[in-house]
Amino acid sequence: MKRIILDTNFLMIPFQFKIDIFSEFERVCLFNYKLYVFEETIGELKNIAEKQRKHKKAAKFALKLIKLKNIDIIKSDNSQRSVDLIILNKLGQNDAAATQDIQLKNELLKKGVSVIILRQKKYLEFIERKLYK
Repeated sequence: MKRIILDTNFLMIPFQFKIDIFSEFERVCLFNYKLYVFEETIGELKNIAEKQRKHKKAAKFALKLIKLKNIDIIKSDNSQRSVDLIILNKLGQNDAAATQDIQLKNELLKKGVSVIILRQKKYLEFIERKLYK
């Protein structure tokens, strides 16, 4: 079973673009998988919900989705690093990450980790690590 780690910005896609990312995961992931977030992602979403007017509703909705969809929370040993660094350091070649962060996506692919991204604000695309150069 492949672990798919969801990044903070990715969890806000359903509210921002009205896309059901969970049915899209079913469409693009032709393998068994389980969705996860790092506990720092929860912290980032709570921070956005409290302090950012622009993305407040998207962050609150994302927090509700985590509970509703029973997304597992991974406890991290170091809460002082950014979520992007945690994802980059904790994921291996048998994992995948769902992110919209271009720099993180490129670093993960270089490391051999598959990535799921949003294309044309309409659908998800699974980028297999071995296809990326």
